[in-house]
Amino acid sequence: MDSKILLERLHRAGMRDVVAVEPVTGGLAALAGIATRRDAPAVFVKAFADAPAEGVFVTEAHGLAALRERGGVATPEVILADRDLLVLSVLRPRPPSEHFWEQLAHVLARMHLSTIHPRFGWDHDNWLGRRRQINTWDDNGFAFFAQHRLLRWLGQPRVDAALDPGYRAALERLCDRLPDLLPDRPACLTHGDLWAQNILATPDGQPALIDPAVSYMWAEVDLAHVWSTAPPPEAQRFFDVYAELTSLDSDWRARMPIVQLRQHLAVLAQFDDDWGAADQIRATLAPFRTQT
Repeated sequence: MDSKILLERLHRAGMRDVVAVEPVTGGLAALAGIATRRDAPAVFVKAFADAPAEGVFVTEAHGLAALRERGGVATPEVILADRDLLVLSVLRPRPPSEHFWEQLAHVLARMHLSTIHPRFGWDHDNWLGRRRQINTWDDNGFAFFAQHRLLRWLGQPRVDAALDPGYRAALERLCDRLPDLLPDRPACLTHGDLWAQNILATPDGQPALIDPAVSYMWAEVDLAHVWSTAPPPEAQRFFDVYAELTSLDSDWRARMPIVQLRQHLAVLAQFDDDWGAADQIRATLAPFRTQT
């Protein structure tokens, strides 16, 4: 059924030379596949059965362009982006090697260090899965992170069902204490959804990124997402190299659960199977359940 939907969308968009679509797995929110064409190279295609808004794929294409043009990161070529469909050039699976992850550390560090910005946010909202990511500009990173990355998930049915009032109040207390819990860092260009499935390789084996939710935010938003989503063993070298290149202090690992709350809350809000996100959230919020 997914293949049929994707094939129909491609034909409707004018790509009549597509003869078949092979579904691919890995994504959580959208339908995706590799489309075989009669007279051109295969392409990657992505669609929603029922899109949450008209501009989802256009903003994703803008995010890919920002990573490439502002951040110097390899991304797939955007062939088509409209209200119903996103069509990209095909990338390779990432190689299972330490060298690849070392290269990624250099790519990510260079992007973070070269795109320092005076404000937090983005010039338009975009999407994290099927939920809008609010990017209203703010001069204060702690206020921006609290309001638009953490507290915005309160009121979502799955979040409220998983977190009792004590935990929801704990999240508010944690937000009040963010300046004491996290270092004051500048904003920079961030991918925003940097889990392992969104790290691929170019045809010549260089790191490439897909499926962004970009904004100017703390660099550790990207670091925390890689750290907290079961990276493969060969990725351990990534963290050492990234820390050296960016002069990270020795306490950065202790901060990861707090920074990663945003992603755990997003997963909890959107999916029936939260892959342990609710447990992670409760563990991080436990020290804040009572006022001290």
